[in-house]
Amino acid sequence: MTLEELRQQIDELDRQLVDLLSRRAEAALNAGRLKVATSLPIYEPTREKRIYENIRAANQGPLPDIELTHIFERIIDVMRTLQKNELASTRNAQTNGPSHDGGAPTPETGKN
Repeated sequence: MTLEELRQQIDELDRQLVDLLSRRAEAALNAGRLKVATSLPIYEPTREKRIYENIRAANQGPLPDIELTHIFERIIDVMRTLQKNELASTRNAQTNGPSHDGGAPTPETGKN
């Protein structure tokens, strides 16, 4: 393969990773909603331990287990923050009523 072909392959894999991470984020948000509805904590260290065990068991290289674990630590941290932010947003909406900002997109994402 040429360098350009390899770069195109990497770009396609990156797009697939974005799709998978978005799907994982949706699942995490749904789990967060269920946790709130059932009064469970957002942070569950035993669940995270199982995730790390699962990814290490599935790892066939070439990434070393420790590097893969570092990647997943960051993914889990971002997902937990997403859950906490939604929870805070839900609480604010319940406390302050509906927002009157016109639904303007945020500068960071360009989304509402």
